[in-house]
Amino acid sequence: MSRTIRKKHLLAGFAAAGLLGVGIAAPTVAFAADGASPSASASAETDREQRRADRQAEFAEALATELGVSTDQVTAALEKLREQRKDERPERPDATDRQAALKERLDRAVEDGKLTREQADAIIAAAEAGVLPGPGGRGGHGGPGGLGDK
Repeated sequence: MSRTIRKKHLLAGFAAAGLLGVGIAAPTVAFAADGASPSASASAETDREQRRADRQAEFAEALATELGVSTDQVTAALEKLREQRKDERPERPDATDRQAALKERLDRAVEDGKLTREQADAIIAAAEAGVLPGPGGRGGHGGPGGLGDK
């Protein structure tokens, strides 16, 4: 029986070592892939824009079919509406404004005792290095419950 227990412990050890290895290797590989090429983010942005344009074209085509008009008429009407409403939309802050807002929120968090100065400085350095997408961006904390609300 002790031999069976030793085998079980040995197998459990190998399983734990395997999981640990995967747990360490997977994020490392993902991190390396993210930083591998600066053009990867530009490529992803282009892909996202292309998918958006494709969705809009499909929407215009479906709407044209439903209304019994040409796709060109629907596309022109949608573009006209977009231009009319362009002035109504608030202007998005640029990167400098977002960095300043992030620094203000982090300073407030340090004053409130929620972060240390070292933690805030590390976050600022990461944002300036492009590691973080920034507030209001993909994965940012600009929405409800984020850093901006506290």
